[in-house]
This record gives sequence, structure tokens and C-alpha cells, in this order.
Amino acid sequence: MNRVVAHFQDGRLLKGFTSDFLPAKEHFHISADQAPPGTRPIEVMVRDLKALFFVRTFEGNPKNRSRSEAATGRPGAGRAIRVVFRDGEIMGGSTQGYDKSRPGFWLVPADSGSNNERCFVVAAAAREVAFL
Repeated sequence: MNRVVAHFQDGRLLKGFTSDFLPAKEHFHISADQAPPGTRPIEVMVRDLKALFFVRTFEGNPKNRSRSEAATGRPGAGRAIRVVFRDGEIMGGSTQGYDKSRPGFWLVPADSGSNNERCFVVAAAAREVAFL
């Protein structure tokens, strides 16, 4: 099970666990965090998402101020990239698989202190994607 936070394009958040997310699939399921036993997982349509964040904890680290630009001193696999989402949020990191013809791509945040281990960015939710 992966601990995730789904950020929807309409601003909603859903925290929970998934074991069936695949970038090529149109939907997957999230078992909501702290849902009562026996609660059915929630079906999530990828097209409705801004991004799916794979996180260390649901609480995050309020003292950490994530950097929006790629870190220059941190080695990372792939190419340095900056994403400007349609809602104005900026996220920097690295990617190995950005292709504008695909529905999304993986991004590893530049900030090693970030609560986000990696995220799947839905291409339709990005206003701008630039290699650095």
C-alpha cells in the first residue's frame, strides 16, 4: 500500500492508501485515511486530478518550506524540471519521463526535506512545464 494525497483540479484533497495506481490507467482506488473498517475504497479518475503525491506522512512537515526550483547541489536522476500548475502552484524537481503527448509524468521533488517522495503530475493540470 502506498500512502498518497490526491490533489484534485477543483481544489479537493483526499488522503489515503492505494495499491492499484498505474499511470496508464484511467482510474484507481484510494482507501481514505482513518476510514472505518469495511469502508469501500473511493474510485478516483486520473483526469480529475492535479497530481497524486506519494508522501512520507499525512501530517507533513509544517516547518519545511519546500523550494519551488530544482536544487542545484542535489544529485538526481533525470532532467531538472519546473512545473507551474493552472492554480499557480510551482513545483521543481527531476523527471525521467516527461513527454507532452502523454497524460502525465513522474516528478521527484528537488527538496529532499519535502514530505513528498514523488508525485504523478497530470499534464492537463499544468500551465507550464520547463526543463531547467
